[in-house]
Amino acid sequence: MPLITPLTPEHDLETKKLAEFFNETLGFCPNSVLTMQRRPAISKAFINLNMAVMANEGRVTSALKRMIAWVSSNATGCRYCQAHAIRAAERYGAEQEQLDNIWEYRTHPAFSEAERAALDFSLAASQVPNAVDETIKTRLHEHWDEGEIVEMLGVISLFGYLNRWNDSMGTTLEGDAIDSGNQYLGKHGFEVGKHV
Repeated sequence: MPLITPLTPEHDLETKKLAEFFNETLGFCPNSVLTMQRRPAISKAFINLNMAVMANEGRVTSALKRMIAWVSSNATGCRYCQAHAIRAAERYGAEQEQLDNIWEYRTHPAFSEAERAALDFSLAASQVPNAVDETIKTRLHEHWDEGEIVEMLGVISLFGYLNRWNDSMGTTLEGDAIDSGNQYLGKHGFEVGKHV
């Protein structure tokens, strides 16, 4: 049961309009946003930040950004965000082989060395204490420019906020996100947990 009950999408019309962004990303407005709109300034600021972080400015693809989000959410244990991130990766064109083998990104041939460096960065940056070190820095700079690294850390930081928000709220996971979580993460024990 969630800590706070989500409001209807009609509660704040400005949030509702901005939240159309999620129709492309997920196919629905997330319950997290419906909860944030109890303070519309928060929901609007969050959606605008989300759109800015997920904009494509370089070679960091939409699919890779969502896989970065998944690794970050997996590191923190947020089932809500894991399901959303894997669903969005699928919707943004991640290769089937990558979706099926995201848990093995370090060794599976579907992932390039550049993608591995980005996903290892996500894992290290999402840990407490933070584990970004010289090795991570060197590997990132072998494959990505500074603007692209900023984009990646934007995703990791955005999901740091979302992981805290949704795990603390116990945000109810939407049916379509549950389906994606079960499909791609189920073989490794994905469960809805507190997000019922």
